[in-house]
Amino acid sequence: MDHESPVEGLKCADLVDAMGRLHRHRCHILDLVSPTPGRVLFGAAVTISYFPSCSAGLDPERYNLANLFYEAVGNDPEGKVLVLASNGYVDVSMGGGTKLSRLQHHGLAGVLTDGRLRDFDELAGYDFAAYCAGEATRWGGGEVTPFQANVPVVLKGVGVIPGQYVFADSSGAVVIPPGDLEGVLAEARSIEADDARFREQIAREDAAGAGRDRGARGSSSGPTGHVG
Repeated sequence: MDHESPVEGLKCADLVDAMGRLHRHRCHILDLVSPTPGRVLFGAAVTISYFPSCSAGLDPERYNLANLFYEAVGNDPEGKVLVLASNGYVDVSMGGGTKLSRLQHHGLAGVLTDGRLRDFDELAGYDFAAYCAGEATRWGGGEVTPFQANVPVVLKGVGVIPGQYVFADSSGAVVIPPGDLEGVLAEARSIEADDARFREQIAREDAAGAGRDRGARGSSSGPTGHVG
């Protein structure tokens, strides 16, 4: 997909290292699970913040994933990353294969949440990437409900502001300010190239060391002279 091309070949660790050279704040999220762990998630964030369910205070006709989804993605949903903030309900489902099919229909890059998701088999059949705290079996609407769209949220101690860029792979996720994206990607490419050179250098060191070992063994294995 086109939204993945700017980060093709990059890893989360490269981007976290690159961010660390520009900023001191925590930008990485760990311990994520995906129905398709080999799939990379990348795109600009739109957010939905969840709140404890209360039908008396939060009318379900207004506060539901359909309404908040369309409010979050607006008129330009393609390539966006839907970020769902559980606000402490990390073991509760934030959505499943049916409701999140909206991401498929509208061309989103995927979804990132610190809560759980349902229906991994269904999610794996879509084109988008999904990263979460784990798979859920129980519907979560009795405990939490979508509450606010496109507000700053926090996932596992990392702030996500709408418009920031999200990257996730099997090792974790990183959040990048839009004004720094070009510089962070360039720095990550530089880090990747440096690592490749270091690996080549280490390989040469190992080869040289192996040669010295063989030479030392050869010089010590000949017949020993005896002086009478």
